[in-house]
Amino acid sequence: MTSHTPVSDQLFDRARTLMPGGVNSPVRAFGSVGGTPKFMVSAQGPYLTDADGRQYVDLVCSWGPALLGHAHPAVLEAVHAAVDRGLSFGASTPDEANLAAIVKERVSAVERIRMVSTGTEATMTAVRLARGFTGRNLIVKFAGCYHGHLDGLLASAGSGLATMALPGSAGVTEAAAAETLVLPYNDLDAVEAAFGAHGSKIAAVITEAAPANMGVVTPNEGFNAALSRITREHGALLILDEVLTGFRTGYAGYWGLTGRQEGWAPDLLTFGKVIGGGMPTAALGGRADVMDYLSPIGPVYQAGTLSGNPVAMAAGVATLTHATPEVYSYVDARSTELSTALSAALDAAGVDHSIQRAGNLFSVAFGTSANGVHNYADAQAQEVFRYAPFFHSMLESGVYLPPSVFEAWFLSSAHDDAAMNRILDALPAAAKAAAEATA
Repeated sequence: MTSHTPVSDQLFDRARTLMPGGVNSPVRAFGSVGGTPKFMVSAQGPYLTDADGRQYVDLVCSWGPALLGHAHPAVLEAVHAAVDRGLSFGASTPDEANLAAIVKERVSAVERIRMVSTGTEATMTAVRLARGFTGRNLIVKFAGCYHGHLDGLLASAGSGLATMALPGSAGVTEAAAAETLVLPYNDLDAVEAAFGAHGSKIAAVITEAAPANMGVVTPNEGFNAALSRITREHGALLILDEVLTGFRTGYAGYWGLTGRQEGWAPDLLTFGKVIGGGMPTAALGGRADVMDYLSPIGPVYQAGTLSGNPVAMAAGVATLTHATPEVYSYVDARSTELSTALSAALDAAGVDHSIQRAGNLFSVAFGTSANGVHNYADAQAQEVFRYAPFFHSMLESGVYLPPSVFEAWFLSSAHDDAAMNRILDALPAAAKAAAEATA
């Protein structure tokens, strides 16, 4: 399959005259890998079809939501029925509570839940709620963790481990960034130092349950549990961002794989992606006493016209209802199969690498076999230049990968033997292209 797709080329040319960069989310522009992005027009099971009629095995899965595969019949049936009843009411609907009950059953740390529309809105609200509940201003985050485009969380590290952050994006003020402390991931000494210097002013620590926005990075054993202990000792809250990992890495998300067994719970969690089954839905939940600080019964204001949208709620209920333990076992097995084959192909081509894992999520990091990737500095130090030729070789073979080396790979329960064989057949040529790449 050639990557020459003239209809996508034309669509991208037009889009660039109408939208910044021709896209509505930056990674879609293929800036990290080069070339023209493919414009997708349909999806079914494990496959995407672009505007030129070319089919790809999809390893992006809408960045996570398509856990059951694209256009799952039960999800479509639920959405079609909801659409027939009306698109939006601006009032409460039964499925809001139905979805909330499913989340609460799966994640015992959630005692109350508030539906919102995007992951950014969920983390924004969680941060505001933490500040309102504690009466403090500072937030601790970790370099390389992404929590949406909230001003205060688009911050870059300051000059020292316990110093205030600097703006990480144009348009973010120094004042907004200064309310954030950015620390190295997996570094508990840095966390202790930050609390030693600013503990009485820190409202919360926010962290991805398992980072997946600098490539996948596994938390060190006991790291998240220590964050829970440290925040509790200092009267701060722990916000566990599961926008990406929630209901994707397991029945109860990444916390369900680790924290529940370790005997600790976050104070707040944020969810997105899978919770909406492909519709724009997200949520925050957690301790009842903290969540009850939200309006209308508490002093922390939050509202959303489309929060709890009935069509999105129907998609979420159907997705989580059909995301059974058997589904997760299947996706886990396929993930192990693919990551093992990927590593073998790169080894055969003589490409130094490591495979980074968090449950059934994984990514590849080139030139990192000696120590792996444990934080953002490690991720940045990898041989990024090898990914673009690897990506385009896979694309030409009909496999659609994340268009950035700093993203996770996603599989679904629809990835059957035929889809997997297409991926496996494409790996040797892609590994060879990575081996031949030069900086």
